[in-house]
Amino acid sequence: MTTSTTQAEAQVRLLPKTDPRPLRWGFPWVYDNQMVMDRRTKALAAGSLAVLEDGDRTPVALVAVNPGSKIAARVLDADPAANIDTAWFAARFERALAHRARLYSEPFYRLIHAEADGLPGVVIDRFGDVAVVQPNAAWADARLQDLVDALRQVTGVSTVIRNGSGRARKLEGLEDATDLLCGALNGAIAVPMNGAVYMADVLGGQKTGLFFDQRDNHAFAARLAGGGRVLDVFSHVGGFGLAALAAGADSALAVDGSRAALDLAEAGARAAGLSDRFATRQGDAFDTLSALAAEGAQFDLVVCDPPAFAPSKQTLEAGLRAYEKVARLGAGLVAPGGYLALCSCSHAATMEKFRAASLRGVGRAGRAGQIVHTGFAAPDHPIHPQLAESGYLKALFLRLA
Repeated sequence: MTTSTTQAEAQVRLLPKTDPRPLRWGFPWVYDNQMVMDRRTKALAAGSLAVLEDGDRTPVALVAVNPGSKIAARVLDADPAANIDTAWFAARFERALAHRARLYSEPFYRLIHAEADGLPGVVIDRFGDVAVVQPNAAWADARLQDLVDALRQVTGVSTVIRNGSGRARKLEGLEDATDLLCGALNGAIAVPMNGAVYMADVLGGQKTGLFFDQRDNHAFAARLAGGGRVLDVFSHVGGFGLAALAAGADSALAVDGSRAALDLAEAGARAAGLSDRFATRQGDAFDTLSALAAEGAQFDLVVCDPPAFAPSKQTLEAGLRAYEKVARLGAGLVAPGGYLALCSCSHAATMEKFRAASLRGVGRAGRAGQIVHTGFAAPDHPIHPQLAESGYLKALFLRLA
């Protein structure tokens, strides 16, 4: 890890036609077609700090610049003279921690949710004494030492992991880099949540190893599952299925394409004493749903929580067709009077579009019902009020006739 300049060393300017008011009111991004991209600006290293000026050369904010990204500048501080040092990071961590400490009695949560917590492009999940940092913007990658020092100072964690992989880093021109920055780690971490135990592989698992965003949706699904048979499709480490068992479901079947994820789900079931009611099935979700229908299987609660089928506007139509197919296949496995839960983590698919696609699928399965609940991400994943992308997670719960 290396440290970088903590104060602005350059000036960048909005195009005359760009209205600076949204930025002054809190919008966190400047796109490349809103900024003067002259030779001097294009020569700035990715992650450089600069004072952003409006068309009249009046300072607007301190920004991090990445000339190679569509998001050419990210607002770090409304004070153009701010120092982006350990103390600056610590102040943001303290504010974020105060919110999570009110929500949860144990230190397992998302601590930093990027722009919504004042750290653009940065995600940090906490697993007790371990923190997993996703520095998905060049400015944070360049200042990782200050970030880690402040994180340890404020939270007291001793182990910090960088999970530097995924689409967001590629868009920033950053290489994949997943490594142990400090401390020690011995295997998967047991995470207590909703009465269940989840095993998080924070070094080799998907994203940071566990999806804290579904916590409240797990809890609502568990309320529907008492005494019933549960099917958890795209289960990862058993999110919905294990919560349902902890709440009294008779049985749960977890379906996922990853054997490693299912092994972790089985380990979580053993840790919570739920193994006798828990089963797994590895395979393609669509194929497995079809196979279960051919077997005549029925469940009292079917949950489908797929990966992002529509990660961008370009993939939206194909993604909506996939959501419709999931709903159609899932609805066919719900016993009369049972429940179907459908989830989307695609920010490009609005709630309206996702709901319409899901209801088309349910209708094409020949089923009718009622929407009984709409869920979103847990409150440790706050939504930036001016950035729709930060409110990506949606869940529909339906009772089918």
